[in-house]
Amino acid sequence: MAKRGFEVVSKYAQAGLTLPQRSTTNAAGYDFCAREDFVLKSIWRYDFIRLFRLIKNEHPLTGEDYARASKVLKPLLVPTGIKAFMQPDEVLILANRSSGPYKRGLILPNGIGVIDADYYNNDANEGEIFFQLVNLNPRDVVIKKGERIGQGIFMPYLTADGDTGDGGKRQGGFGSTGF
Repeated sequence: MAKRGFEVVSKYAQAGLTLPQRSTTNAAGYDFCAREDFVLKSIWRYDFIRLFRLIKNEHPLTGEDYARASKVLKPLLVPTGIKAFMQPDEVLILANRSSGPYKRGLILPNGIGVIDADYYNNDANEGEIFFQLVNLNPRDVVIKKGERIGQGIFMPYLTADGDTGDGGKRQGGFGSTGF
């Protein structure tokens, strides 16, 4: 039986998706591709710029100002159509590809993504992996289906002495283990 690897989420079995692969013999990361064409909106949209102007001109900001800006300044979830299986004491770390931020202005706002072993085949989304991305470019970026958007690295992890693992069973998909 395989210890770790990737599968296509069942509802995308006929979508012609490519499983993540390492691009060189010594590469640690497996390159993930976008499941579909996806428009990643720029954060430099009207409401966000308006907020900066208000701050610069020392105007008091209202709750409405913050709400309008926060609709734009947030990551978007780029779908991959891929799920990962691994051992219970392993994790899949999602990271930027080095060219993403440098050449395209695309970043993972939290630095990394963490895919736990129990995310695989969860009831909410079958364990589909999404990359949370923010577009720092002044223009929207179109990501094409099959374009590499990030990388995943399998790693073992350690637990603290006395940890009994009594956290319960995963109840959902993306972001389901809490805020």
